[in-house]
Amino acid sequence: MLVDKGNDFPEGIEQQLLSYGDAMWAFRPQPTSGTTRALNSYLGEHRNFEYLTPRNRITPNDLPSVNISKPDTLHFICSPSRAAKIVKEVKGVQGWSPITIYEPIPDRCVPEELPALKRVLPSISVLSPNAEEALNLLSLPLPPSRTTIEQAADLFLGFGVGEGGKGWVVIRSGGLGAYVRSKERVGEWVEAFWTEKDGEKIVDVTGAGNSFLGGLAAGLKLKGSDVFEATFYASVSASFVIEQQGLPKLSVGTESTVTWNGDSPQSRVDALRARYERSKN
Repeated sequence: MLVDKGNDFPEGIEQQLLSYGDAMWAFRPQPTSGTTRALNSYLGEHRNFEYLTPRNRITPNDLPSVNISKPDTLHFICSPSRAAKIVKEVKGVQGWSPITIYEPIPDRCVPEELPALKRVLPSISVLSPNAEEALNLLSLPLPPSRTTIEQAADLFLGFGVGEGGKGWVVIRSGGLGAYVRSKERVGEWVEAFWTEKDGEKIVDVTGAGNSFLGGLAAGLKLKGSDVFEATFYASVSASFVIEQQGLPKLSVGTESTVTWNGDSPQSRVDALRARYERSKN
């Protein structure tokens, strides 16, 4: 992750991030400006996000400045019009054709943005709004249900996601799980690892969507670009983030004893996969 480090970047947060491994972070010092700050707030299921300082945009052309050249997967959160600029930059780099995971920014998930979204979808490998955002874009009724979420995925695919229409839609749906669909594969639901019956495990959902899509990118690397299989990793990734306020605790022993919050990520993936298999029988 490329991080613009303003002159007021808290040292304690930097050290906490580095505790996960310095290979994960590319800090780009901004000595003459402060760090971009924003307020992320929730009222029930409704999320509100607003910048408190001028935003400092990061684009694919910035990656070489921190010795990152051509990552296999690129996840970005922005408006549809900015997404179009990002994919244009990507196409301008010879020999680079990453899997693109696009998460529409919440305040642009309105019907007025739908024409711009349609224009960029053919250049997107995976479109992943959350359920409320998807329904807002398409003027479908709230609150979300499995029926309306599945309808939304079909509509997005009808607009043409990915090159030749071979892209995917993954609608993140909180406690309902995630709905995964492509034109070539029938839609299926992957459960949330923690569900309503596990309420004591769900402490703070801030960052759940970002961690879900980070887990999806990791799953794509591990499972040979299989979006459906990668979604199990995505759900598990989100499960660790929502168990506390702030970041989960990483403990590293040997390679086989790496744990998050005292639990094995792979064991959670296996358990979630087993739950899915039981639900199909």
